[in-house]
Amino acid sequence: MALTPAGGLRLHTQWLPGHGGPRPDRPAVVFLHGLVMDNLSSFYCTLAGPVSRAGHDVLLYDQRGHGRSERPPSGYDRATSVADLIALLGSLGLDRHPVHLVGNSYGGALALHTALVRPELVASVVLIDAHLTGDWIEDMTDTLSVAALGLEHRRTGEQLAALGRRKEARLSAAADALLNHTTLIEDIAADTPFTCHDFARLRRPVLGVYGEHSELLPGAQELRLSAPDCELCVLPDVGHTVLNEATDGLCDALLGRLGAPAGAVAR
Repeated sequence: MALTPAGGLRLHTQWLPGHGGPRPDRPAVVFLHGLVMDNLSSFYCTLAGPVSRAGHDVLLYDQRGHGRSERPPSGYDRATSVADLIALLGSLGLDRHPVHLVGNSYGGALALHTALVRPELVASVVLIDAHLTGDWIEDMTDTLSVAALGLEHRRTGEQLAALGRRKEARLSAAADALLNHTTLIEDIAADTPFTCHDFARLRRPVLGVYGEHSELLPGAQELRLSAPDCELCVLPDVGHTVLNEATDGLCDALLGRLGAPAGAVAR
């Protein structure tokens, strides 16, 4: 693990090379996590290992304000988060060849936005129950605002620490710092959902993996109808928790889309 300079920030990164170490002739797979309580460990314990063992070079990182990355007071809008990603790819020399972007929840929105603004950097996009259309921005900001008030007034972190639940106390403190001491909620509220016109402009293949009971599925269906090259995989008996509750099916779909990298040897 390392802190890597990226556009004026230091982002916490983890590199998992495929078979034989990193190779310039195979695109890396870059994972993008969701908001607030999420960080790179969500992928480390689910998809990153199998993808690396299949021979792909894997990059995990904590987005600004999350995990062990630096937490500036502002800059949590979609465009700035994508600029962080682009700067990180440049810092690591991964901007010389297109990368596969795999985004969970809000991370999927960042992956899709990157494919729209810098398609030359992207080989493909995989969305894991990502927020795309509809009222999700309003719903998310309402949810985050309620959580922020609860953390501030109930002093959840202090209560957990007093009970000896140190890991949960640290997570609660980090969420409180992010929600109540940065512009994250305001920045998310100022963003706009994607439109069918945005989907039609995509020039990279997209795979969407969604839960059968996810409230975000209608947006994925709009994407499938409008994007030039989009496949939708709907996993049964699961909602927004695809990453943790349908990991095997998700992993199969992801590896099927990525295929075998150049020079890969099964491990």
